[in-house]
Amino acid sequence: MSRPPESTPLPVLTPYEQIGGEVAVRALVKRFYGHMDVLPEAWGVRRMHGEDLSGSEEKLFLFLSGWLGGPNLYVERFGPPFLRARHLPFAIGEAERDQWLECMRLALDESVADTTLRAQLYQSFAALANHMRNRAEIPPQSPTTAGNKSL
Repeated sequence: MSRPPESTPLPVLTPYEQIGGEVAVRALVKRFYGHMDVLPEAWGVRRMHGEDLSGSEEKLFLFLSGWLGGPNLYVERFGPPFLRARHLPFAIGEAERDQWLECMRLALDESVADTTLRAQLYQSFAALANHMRNRAEIPPQSPTTAGNKSL
């Protein structure tokens, strides 16, 4: 009895490879900061950055390279990212999270053609952005809970 030919497993592509590697990650980051820089609705998160976004662009590119399964450039240059700790100096609540995510959603829409991959990446970015929140949200008070007293 003959054995069936052994098949070579297909390589598993990382998200980094699926979107196109270094060039595509750089383009995604460029679009992301381009949106952040011009969208009035992203002002809350934009003002957390310096006037020149080039340093932020480079750091996000380095981080995303490894985060997406490519070269671990950020860790090689700066050590472990400790993202939440590095963002503690900035008050990040739901509004800032949502502004950041909107910029990333627009950049993904423009940079990642595969709709399934784009949706998966967005969900991963949403979880990451939510993890960055470090400011408690104060729920709006209704007149009955605000201690509203009539004269």
